[in-house]
Amino acid sequence: MARFTTGVTIVTTSTPNGPAGMTASAVASVSLDPLMLLVCVGNTLATRDAISTSGVFAVSVLAKGQEGHALRFASRVDDKFAGLGLRADHDLPVVEGAVAHFACTVSEEIAGGDHTIFIGEVVSCGYSEDSSPLVYFGGKFGSLCDPSSHAELAYEWQLAASM
Repeated sequence: MARFTTGVTIVTTSTPNGPAGMTASAVASVSLDPLMLLVCVGNTLATRDAISTSGVFAVSVLAKGQEGHALRFASRVDDKFAGLGLRADHDLPVVEGAVAHFACTVSEEIAGGDHTIFIGEVVSCGYSEDSSPLVYFGGKFGSLCDPSSHAELAYEWQLAASM
């Protein structure tokens, strides 16, 4: 699966003991009507129990430059949220500067091997047009290329090859 390029997200929820969250690449669209998505959460993670108990979660799609957030939420540090900018306009923790975000209510919880698949109905979402997503491939972070720069390079290469 390391050879499958994915987006990088932080999945969060709120609990009476404070927020919980983790880095996830196993996130996918399920339905457009109603708008639903799924997240896969390891059964040994505290975030799994927190989402199951709260019945809600948010997905923040990370932007290029937010690799540090992804690494922090993939670790087992005590306070993953320390110093993290969160959007103030949501009841759930949503990462500030994310490319997109989705707030969901859990509609189904399905056992999937060593993970739990949470299907969430999206109750609110939003996106930023001015940011580029963070991607993950082969154990490394990356970003999308600007297609216009590829077209310019292809033109210059063809021009040089024809001389």
